[in-house]
Amino acid sequence: MLKLASRLDRISRTAGMMAGWLIVPLVLIILFDVITRKLDVTRLWFSEIGVEYGFSISTILQDFQWHLHAVILLLSFGLGYLMNAHVRVDIFREMLPRRKQAWLELFGLIFLAIPFLILMINFAWDQFYLSWGQNEGSESMTGIPKRYIIKSFMVIGFIMVLFAVIATIIRLWIFLRNKQPASDEALDSLAIFSDQSTALAEAQRAAEELLEKERLAALESEKTSP
Repeated sequence: MLKLASRLDRISRTAGMMAGWLIVPLVLIILFDVITRKLDVTRLWFSEIGVEYGFSISTILQDFQWHLHAVILLLSFGLGYLMNAHVRVDIFREMLPRRKQAWLELFGLIFLAIPFLILMINFAWDQFYLSWGQNEGSESMTGIPKRYIIKSFMVIGFIMVLFAVIATIIRLWIFLRNKQPASDEALDSLAIFSDQSTALAEAQRAAEELLEKERLAALESEKTSP
């Protein structure tokens, strides 16, 4: 089960990390579009190209900007959840012990996240299929055609989140079963716990190890004493 969780985790993380590299061309396209629209030479030259060939370079670049932005956003949701980088507005959860946080997370993922993601994948597929059937293009006559390509990333993005959620459910369940060493391996792969609960758990573990050492030392002292 942990191997399955690792595979799903790897797929979701890889998609998010690959999408992150798209920030580089996105920034370059924005800079190029803004600068060329402010210079009279390039602005007039692009206008002449639009009149002659029937498409607008500026409109295509603007469409391409939000296309890249959408891909980056949609493919990074799964990675964001796995790394606990998303916003959690819950002051009560942060104060709970780690096992209670795990139970709360498991409940939320099974009864809230999974049904929501299934609905969103179904909705995203309908949007993609409708766009593909209509051969949907840009709202601008001179924009990028075949909008169903970019809409397909809605389906892919929510599937990546589903993979991340399933991987987390598996790890939480194994952690909560408390069977060593699988429980420790699952815990090492989870990043959902707050810093306060993690620090408390580490302090508790250190105290237990210290008490165990003192107990063993006391036993050794009793054996060697006359």
